[in-house]
Amino acid sequence: MSVENESSQVQSLSGDAGPTFPTAPGYRVNVRSGPGTNYPIIDSIPAGGYVTIRCQCSGTTVSGPYGTTDLWDCVGNGRFVSDAYVHTGSDGYVAPQCG
Repeated sequence: MSVENESSQVQSLSGDAGPTFPTAPGYRVNVRSGPGTNYPIIDSIPAGGYVTIRCQCSGTTVSGPYGTTDLWDCVGNGRFVSDAYVHTGSDGYVAPQCG
């Protein structure tokens, strides 16, 4: 297993499973401690990675390869990525709302 695959899997491990989606090709995606750019970066998902979305919530608005959105994907306990960098095929929720 490559380091990239290991890192991608780590983002998914944490209890409740949810749907898995690819991140934007060619982008290293920041993982933050909360749903916004004001939260610290605690990790990153390498280009070509995948995330399992446990739940979703609103936060800081971000523009990325999949549009501009305030939707954030929880990919683990206290681990969030902007939905603007995840190819879900939807502009809305694809997982339960966090809370």
